[in-house]
Amino acid sequence: MRRDDFLSHLAWTGAGIAYAMSPHGLFTGRAVGATGGDAPLFVQISDSHIGFHQAANPDVTATLRASVDAINALPVQPRFVVHTGDVTHLAKSEQFDTAKQLLGTLRARTVVLPGEHDTIGAKPNAFASFFAPPKGGASWYSWDEAGAHFVALVNVFDFEKMGLLGSEQLAWLERDLRGVPTTTPVVAFAHVPLYALYPEWGWTTEDGAKALALLARFDRVTVLNGHIHQVITHVEGNIRFATAAATAYPQPAPGTAPKPGPLTLPHDDLLRAIGYRRVTLNDGVADLDDRKLG
Repeated sequence: MRRDDFLSHLAWTGAGIAYAMSPHGLFTGRAVGATGGDAPLFVQISDSHIGFHQAANPDVTATLRASVDAINALPVQPRFVVHTGDVTHLAKSEQFDTAKQLLGTLRARTVVLPGEHDTIGAKPNAFASFFAPPKGGASWYSWDEAGAHFVALVNVFDFEKMGLLGSEQLAWLERDLRGVPTTTPVVAFAHVPLYALYPEWGWTTEDGAKALALLARFDRVTVLNGHIHQVITHVEGNIRFATAAATAYPQPAPGTAPKPGPLTLPHDDLLRAIGYRRVTLNDGVADLDDRKLG
């Protein structure tokens, strides 16, 4: 499909974003809709890969913009939108600038985490110069909101292998969680999965088990990440994990290809494989509503 045809079709799809609603079950894709349903506490987007130029998606800027427009069209805005990493494809200044301008049009406040594509070949402070952590603090941080404790973790450090938190961040996490009551719902964000989702492809965090041990004492924990460009859910005790679809392109399911990478689909199938996620907390339990662009 030519780029102009793609954009024309995407514009038609985007025009229906605010009106189409498809009733599917939990953890399944939905046609993007701006009406109906409970107001989300927050929205997750991930892996926009601004600067990517391959057949898997001829215009990643357009699909990120479509996701932003859909979120802005929600009748009740979320408290915040979290981007769980790989904002850019090659960590170039112009890519960061494009992403910041697009994300800056969101009506809700944004929380933006780095992915490994945001650090590869970049100066250490390149990501932070565009998406500075709150109050100029460390790259990882936490806050309390709506009766829950939120933690933003960084588990990418200038390589595209398995994730790594590091001893400094783990020590901070132990201190951060120390005063949080076990009955408080905890929601943690990271880019790479914290558990061993598929280590053969690096879809795990080397020291993630140490973070999960700190989270295990809480009654209700949700861990949300990006990186693998598809929705996969998993439960360990009181910890519920869910990866997110990308706004850019899908990747193969674990073990179905020689290696991970951009998966090229027919146009309509692409739009049904990418999108965003609405999240509500019901009695501290996360209700995940994954919505697609087509």
